[in-house]
Amino acid sequence: MVSACLLGEACRYDGRSQRSERVLAALEGKAVIPICPEAAAGMGIPRPPVDLAGGTGVDVWAGRARALTRETREDRTAAFQDGAQQTLEAARRFDVTVALLKEKSPSCGSQHVYETGVLRPGEGITTALLRADGRTVVSDEDL
Repeated sequence: MVSACLLGEACRYDGRSQRSERVLAALEGKAVIPICPEAAAGMGIPRPPVDLAGGTGVDVWAGRARALTRETREDRTAAFQDGAQQTLEAARRFDVTVALLKEKSPSCGSQHVYETGVLRPGEGITTALLRADGRTVVSDEDL
């Protein structure tokens, strides 16, 4: 399972892709399932940027943190959780054990996420759910 933006899909919040030649080279010859939890949840492309507030993805699932739009502070937590649930269902359906996801994303970050505009150690909402289900999540920055 791989973040679709890394494969060249224009699904990021700003309507762009994050196509990564490093990722594409590492995946050559492998079966890949592209995912974008935010697009799967129907958040639209482009969409307002979102930061976590009050903690990381683990904290969101525990009810201690939220996913808020940067400018208006609109609560998008439920939509992010919906996208994460859809991603987990796909991982289960296709027996995915490893996901290669886009670092720093409020959904997909596996080492760092933005919390109230500051890059901090932690994981995104989708990553937290996949890991809680026993799946390995790897950062695109580790390739």
